Amino acid sequence: MLEFPLATTTLPPPSAEPSLERVLEFPDNRLLIELCGEFDRNLAQIEHLMDVQIVRRGNALAVHGGAREEAAEMLESLYKRAESGRGIEAGDIDAVVRLGSSSEGTGARSGDQIEMFQSGELEIKTRKKTVEPRTVAQQDYVRALFKNELAFGIGPAGTGKTYLAVAVAVNQMINGHIDRIILSRPAVEAGEKLGYLPGDMKDKVDPYMQPLYDALNDFLPDKQLAKLIEEKRIEIAPLAFMRGRTLSNAFVVLDEAQNATSMQMKMFLTRLGQGSRMVITGDRSQIDLPRGVNSGLREAERILKGVGGISFNYFTAKDVVRHPMVAKIIEAYDADDPAQR
Repeated sequence: MLEFPLATTTLPPPSAEPSLERVLEFPDNRLLIELCGEFDRNLAQIEHLMDVQIVRRGNALAVHGGAREEAAEMLESLYKRAESGRGIEAGDIDAVVRLGSSSEGTGARSGDQIEMFQSGELEIKTRKKTVEPRTVAQQDYVRALFKNELAFGIGPAGTGKTYLAVAVAVNQMINGHIDRIILSRPAVEAGEKLGYLPGDMKDKVDPYMQPLYDALNDFLPDKQLAKLIEEKRIEIAPLAFMRGRTLSNAFVVLDEAQNATSMQMKMFLTRLGQGSRMVITGDRSQIDLPRGVNSGLREAERILKGVGGISFNYFTAKDVVRHPMVAKIIEAYDADDPAQR
């Protein structure tokens, strides 16, 4: 969990120009306490992210700094979120700041995205937690997952491509829209030879499938997940095991699709059966296929662009929702990419 220095509680010297501060009044002191967070940690996080100073004066907050108007908008958005009965966590603050700054340089307003975040319009409810898209690209992706029978999510690690897809899959199952969930990925080693793994077939492939188990564990209680896997209502299997099957009334996710060959990708896409939805996720910068073998993700993107009912959603380092350092690492590697020199 990221730690931020506590927000200042001392009042700065009165400004000769009142316009250099933005004062917000909040009528409900209980909600204001929730907005500020324990020991004003929420205010400290906003100060850190937006390079402003926030001073609490009774039931009002005074915002100082060059981004005071933007910070004030963020505070008002978070207060409305609290008014709707929804909590405010560090990730929520990060999300509303991202959504507020998403239109910088485009001349567009991001109010619609923030309003969706306030209202919970795009909430994905599962048995253990409620998931919300935290960037504009994630919001567009979640809409596509609910709308389209076949959706692609393409972008770097940490942008929520697979996590959101699995969350939607669980949501659709518990709401009775599909009968089963099938999660798959190519069993390709990431640049190192592991040799022969011990155990039966499940023991051999589980290390490759672990990220999918991790996502499911976030959304379903352990006993329920184990029962659904035992009943084959949730299947986690290598891509090679999909050949010859017709996947009906299922939510199917192919993860790490950049490591599928062209033949495997075509095979997988043609498994789609009646009443099913399919999501393909991948990162074109992390292809682990042998030299000279074409990525099925790249080929599918080229061939299927423009086909009705198929959506393509793209993510960048700005959509990374892991540790902030991950976004910086991705941006640094992108900048050093020979193709961009």
